[in-house]
Amino acid sequence: MIILGVDPGTIVAGYGVIRAEGDEREPLEYGVLKLGAKRPMPERLRILYDGLDDLVAKSRPEALALESAFHGKNAQSALKIGYARGTAMTVAAKRGVEVAEYAPREIKKAVVGSGAAAKAQVAFMARTLLAISDDDLPEDATDALAVALCHAVRKDAPETTSRGWAAFVESNPERVEE
Repeated sequence: MIILGVDPGTIVAGYGVIRAEGDEREPLEYGVLKLGAKRPMPERLRILYDGLDDLVAKSRPEALALESAFHGKNAQSALKIGYARGTAMTVAAKRGVEVAEYAPREIKKAVVGSGAAAKAQVAFMARTLLAISDDDLPEDATDALAVALCHAVRKDAPETTSRGWAAFVESNPERVEE
């Protein structure tokens, strides 16, 4: 199965394409799309759309995996990430590619073994699991590869087929107020 992991952003977006067959994982392509902080938002989203559309056309993934939305301290930032997530989902829908969403803690647990892992641990394990020797790999690319790896691990697990609010709450108890 070919999986495109996306770390959506509105200035820089990471991507990672992997092939997952059984327990084998192989990186096919990874990097970042630089959208430009000074460009108007609609232009950045068009660049993101075009870049992801080109990647999907070239790599022909069976799934596009994203980190699920979460409510951070800055509502404006969360909204902007939502624009990028929506753009990625639109590309997938246009191309008939399945979309899977994973909570941040679920991604960390799948890649590192702990939902409380630090970003550096996730980056190290993503590079290690995919035998990537590039220590200068951009953080957004390693995040995207981690999302793709999570999908490779979780895609067949029956308890993770639902990616709705209940899955988010279960994976992020500290973010949900009683």
